[in-house]
Amino acid sequence: MSLSLLAVVASVPILVALILMVGLRMGAMKAMPIAWASCALIAVAVWGLPVPYVAALSLQGVSSALSVLIIVFGALLILHTLQYSGGMETIQYGMRTISRDMRVQAIIIGYLFSAFIEGAAGFGTPAALAAPLLLSLGFPPMAAAVLCLAFNSFPVTFGAVGTPIISGFGASIRAMLEAAVTSGNFQSVEHGFKSIGEVVVLFHAPMAFILPIFMLGFITRYYGPNRSWRDGFAAWRFCIFAAVAFSVPYVLLAWVTGPETPSLVGGLVGLGIVVYGAKQGFCLPKDVWTFGEVSKWDKSWTGEIEVTDNMELKPHMSQFMAWLPYILIGAILVVTRIDTLPLKAAMNKYGVIAFNNILGYQGISDNSIKLLYLPGTIPFILIALLTIAMHGMSGDKAVKAWTETFRKMKAATVSLISAVALVKIFQGSGVNPAMTAEVVAGTAAYLPSMPMAMAVTTAGIFGPIWPAFSSFVGGLGAFITGSNTVSDMLFGLFQWDVATQLHLPRLLIVATQAIGGAMGNMICVHNVVAVCAVTGLLNREGEIIKKTFWPFLLYGAVTAIVAYILLNVVGFPVF
Repeated sequence: MSLSLLAVVASVPILVALILMVGLRMGAMKAMPIAWASCALIAVAVWGLPVPYVAALSLQGVSSALSVLIIVFGALLILHTLQYSGGMETIQYGMRTISRDMRVQAIIIGYLFSAFIEGAAGFGTPAALAAPLLLSLGFPPMAAAVLCLAFNSFPVTFGAVGTPIISGFGASIRAMLEAAVTSGNFQSVEHGFKSIGEVVVLFHAPMAFILPIFMLGFITRYYGPNRSWRDGFAAWRFCIFAAVAFSVPYVLLAWVTGPETPSLVGGLVGLGIVVYGAKQGFCLPKDVWTFGEVSKWDKSWTGEIEVTDNMELKPHMSQFMAWLPYILIGAILVVTRIDTLPLKAAMNKYGVIAFNNILGYQGISDNSIKLLYLPGTIPFILIALLTIAMHGMSGDKAVKAWTETFRKMKAATVSLISAVALVKIFQGSGVNPAMTAEVVAGTAAYLPSMPMAMAVTTAGIFGPIWPAFSSFVGGLGAFITGSNTVSDMLFGLFQWDVATQLHLPRLLIVATQAIGGAMGNMICVHNVVAVCAVTGLLNREGEIIKKTFWPFLLYGAVTAIVAYILLNVVGFPVF
């Protein structure tokens, strides 16, 4: 079978997921197991892998998914704990008192508050939280949905405390990073993850400045009373102020501590600075802008939920007490991720669970689950338990928070396990234990792995212009799966192999994959459906994607320009 035909066959599981989830609107919980089954069948029928070996690779995927699931559980748990304790409503109440200018509210809530929530929880949570809050402030539902989806982009690569990089690439290119450590390019695999994050912020930082200005103009053009880009652009000074307040800690933390803290702490610090500045009138537009009278809105702007500015919100505690769990989470993450402090080494040493030589296959192992170092346990679960006491929660409310978290984990568990199992089959398809003796004797050769077949074929088609398109592959992955993490799992090794074939900087191309997975959140079906549900816009998903496609395209274009500059002007190193 020719290499190009192997590449087509290797792409079948991804096409299956695309058709089922996008074409047939099937949920990831059902679609991803079918995609995994198609991958397993191809591995046996075309690549000739033994069935027990495919089973071992799949179990390796299960063990890899456990770490991600613990993080997801912890992130959801702290969110639901705050919802049932009244802490989240207190935070929302505080947001409403800052400014009457809806451009300012859009930046504070859609941009900064969403960035912070993405850093803490990820997995589509920010848009689902921020959009209803904007509705309560009098935003048209369509405007709130589009705005929150577009802003749920640059923080996503570092969302859920770095999960897309640490767990996404950890499942796909860990072996490559380990080889890079052996060759002296990285000090450790963790250093490799940190290096990816360092490059990622070079792409995201420009959009952290461009996107808020563009989106304010976009929203006032399509949903404002004057249908004018100028109304949104008039708030450019406040946008720049917010971008600086967020980007400085965002970039510094990516370079100092690693991928777990930039969005969470950057969002928290930026939010505090900008809220204080807005209350002092710093960089605010001269005129107060609103969407005007509801009676004059176009009917297409609204949905099933009646828009009112009188939504009842009340504080249940002080703002400091409401924010305290998140402040503690940020502080714990920072002090446990700095190499020079003793806590990082201690938490990596104890509470480790390892999976080695699964089903007896040498080398089919997984990186250990470090229970103490996983953000899902410390700080998330730890702080969730402490919040029960700090917020004076009743036992019933605490139980409801845990029950709600377990209920929402069902779909994530099935889809993530299936996705990672698929990825592990992808990776392991290049080595066939049934042929090892023949390969050693020189009488046979392994087929190229599935991602390698796809990579060689893609490299032959696009050649050196691949950096202009690589981010859109990450976007496609997020569009299909609804997750930057899963997109990095699916396409991380593919991107690495394409870079290798084309002699391009692998670190840079992998970074564009991470960027693409983040910008894909703007258009991914999972996020759009979630936002439609909370804004009363069910069955209007297509209208929203037609709008968010434009900032998605802008993001990809800026990423291509930055990649060109890094490659041809700066001279990004190849290893």
